[in-house]
Amino acid sequence: MNKNAGLSLLSLMLIASPLSGCSNVKSSLGLEKESPDEFSVITRAPLEMPSGLALPPPNLGVPRPQEQTTIEQAKETVFGTSKAANNTTSSAEAGLLEKAGTQNIEADIRNAVDNETKNLQNRNKPVMKKLLNVTTGDKTPSATVVDAAKELERIQNNKKEGKDITDGKTPVIEE
Repeated sequence: MNKNAGLSLLSLMLIASPLSGCSNVKSSLGLEKESPDEFSVITRAPLEMPSGLALPPPNLGVPRPQEQTTIEQAKETVFGTSKAANNTTSSAEAGLLEKAGTQNIEADIRNAVDNETKNLQNRNKPVMKKLLNVTTGDKTPSATVVDAAKELERIQNNKKEGKDITDGKTPVIEE
């Protein structure tokens, strides 16, 4: 193996090794294990035990009688279920809903939550804003830019004079 081929192989390995840690690269190269989704929804109707053991012969190419066509499934998805039985609740469901207390639901729960949130926000206001009703809005004070050369000179002068380095006004650059 010549020197250029070895160098190119080494550079390829150096580039590929960090990329193997990336999830997108692993999945695109097929290095990631893909297990089946146990929570996926099965669209086929469940198997049932027939009433008699005399089964009719299968008809090839004929749609299954217990399943809906795709058009019927699409209509149900878009317009809701067409069966009237789905609109009524059974006695067991009604009992469960009654025990859960669904008859005592507030109709304007969203307004109640919004009012509680506003009260909490008012309670957490700073004291000055509460007392003086000061509204600053979202205005933030403009940032000041420190003149680095003059600040260094001021600090060095304070050190020579034996003063604290925080004494004096910090020089700023006016915009």
